Amino acid sequence: MVEIKTVKVEIPKDCNVIFGTAHFIKTVEDLYEALINAVPNIKFGIGFCEASGPCLVRHEGNDEELKKLAAEKALEIACGHSFIIFIRNAYPINVLENIKKVPEVCTVHAATSNPLEIIIAETEHGRGILGVIDGFKTKGIEKEEDIRARKEFLRKIGYKL
Repeated sequence: MVEIKTVKVEIPKDCNVIFGTAHFIKTVEDLYEALINAVPNIKFGIGFCEASGPCLVRHEGNDEELKKLAAEKALEIACGHSFIIFIRNAYPINVLENIKKVPEVCTVHAATSNPLEIIIAETEHGRGILGVIDGFKTKGIEKEEDIRARKEFLRKIGYKL
C-alpha cells in the first residue's frame, strides 16, 4: 500500500529554498561549510532528515529563524536523507555549485523562490520523494517584449552586463 502526500513549502519574504537528497550524517555540517564559503553575508538554515539510527532531523545555520524553519519543514517532509535549506542575502545560483560539490549530495530537486510542493510516497517502510512542483504551470511562449523584459531584469540585478 502506497499513500501519496504533498508537503507545501512556504518561503519567507526575501528568501529562496533549496531541496535535495544526500546520504550521510555529516551532510548538515558539510552543507553549512559549502554555504558559508560561497557568499560572505549569506543567512541560512539547514534541515537534514537522517534515514537510519535515531532518524532525527539534524539542523544547522547562522540565522535562528531560518534554522528553526528548516528543521520544522524537514520534520514535516520526513523523507530519509532529504535536506532543505532556506537562504537569505544570496540566490541559489550563488551557492548551487558548492552544494553540488558536497560529497554526500546526491540530487538537488529544486532551487527556487516560487511556491514549492514536495510530492511524497509513504509505505509501511518509510517515505520517499517522488518529485517537486516548482512554481506555476507555463502559460505560453515569450514574445519580443518578454525577451526585452527578461534581458532588462538580468541586467538590473547585476547578472549580465
